[in-house]
Amino acid sequence: MILEVAMLHLRPGQADQFETAFREASAIIAASPGYLTHELQRCLEVPDKYLLLVRWETLEDHTVGFRGSMAYAEWRQLLHHFYEPFPTVEHFAPITLPTT
Repeated sequence: MILEVAMLHLRPGQADQFETAFREASAIIAASPGYLTHELQRCLEVPDKYLLLVRWETLEDHTVGFRGSMAYAEWRQLLHHFYEPFPTVEHFAPITLPTT
């Protein structure tokens, strides 16, 4: 499992429109091969800041499969105009910790 993490900074005053568009975009990403789950959280201290977490089966499911798809073009059209600046996306892999 790979965790995609993106801190999303919106243009001021766009939160309501963004959340509406994100609801539509959620169905697009959820239909993608290798997709597992996603969640969007809004920052309490900075109202125009969100955290997007997406779980994928593999890194390539996101970076090659989703980003190279027509679905990503729809996702981009719905959401990318809200961001200022454009977010940095990072990927994380779980580590196994010893149990005591």
